Amino acid sequence: MNETSVAWSDLPLFLAVAREGGLSPAARVTGSSPATLGRRMLQLERAMGRELFIRHDRGYELTADARALLQQLSDIESRIGTLTARPADTQQPLVKVSAGTWTTLLLLRNHEALAGSPPDLKLRFVQAEQILNIPRREVTVGFRNQRPTDDHLVTRKLQRVDFAPYAVAGAPERWISVFADTPSARWLKKRVDQDAACEVTTPRNSLDLALAGVGIALLPTFIGDREKGLERKGGTIAELSHDQWIVTHQDDRHLPEVRRAIDRLCNVLA
Repeated sequence: MNETSVAWSDLPLFLAVAREGGLSPAARVTGSSPATLGRRMLQLERAMGRELFIRHDRGYELTADARALLQQLSDIESRIGTLTARPADTQQPLVKVSAGTWTTLLLLRNHEALAGSPPDLKLRFVQAEQILNIPRREVTVGFRNQRPTDDHLVTRKLQRVDFAPYAVAGAPERWISVFADTPSARWLKKRVDQDAACEVTTPRNSLDLALAGVGIALLPTFIGDREKGLERKGGTIAELSHDQWIVTHQDDRHLPEVRRAIDRLCNVLA
């Protein structure tokens, strides 16, 4: 049994020397010096207990053992390439975007503009009212109602978000109550008594009910003002107004796909 084991890092160097026919041409391919390659090939031969090269002034000639090794390593190389190849349906780089109910709804309605034409991004929308962890890469880009203090995050300030009551003409003047852990839902809970027109656990359903004429929904103006058929039933609610920030990790900010995604997200929300 050989006391010296084969170093995996020697095998790609062997492939270069075998394919190029010598140390000097292999050095140009690998970036290693001819002397280093010569030492590594001798080390490989000793570890394998086989003579792999017949050394001539004009180059390295492969022995029968070397030709067999070249074939086997080429097969393995091909299989590794197949295993690690990006699937055809995921050629566009993936960018995961987290946002609350209403921002996600607006983004989904503008998916074509965000993906590009022709599409050069694959976007995964993660709707969540809670803050997902960007440093741990739960998502790539997130939206925040307050500017983060984490030194690993970079931010861009967006337009201010306002909330107002909306309903269709002739709808009952009764609120649609939302049971969720959001500032707008908590505002409603303090003011809506047992006379609520309806109760929902998902904020998005309050919009559906308002459009159906069930009652009044508390909506961000960037949603309510865009909904055909809805009209404001009062002014904006000052205590619910807040700035919005788009956030990503400082290590990702210069990735081409992340920069494209952030620029397009900002355009949609402008």
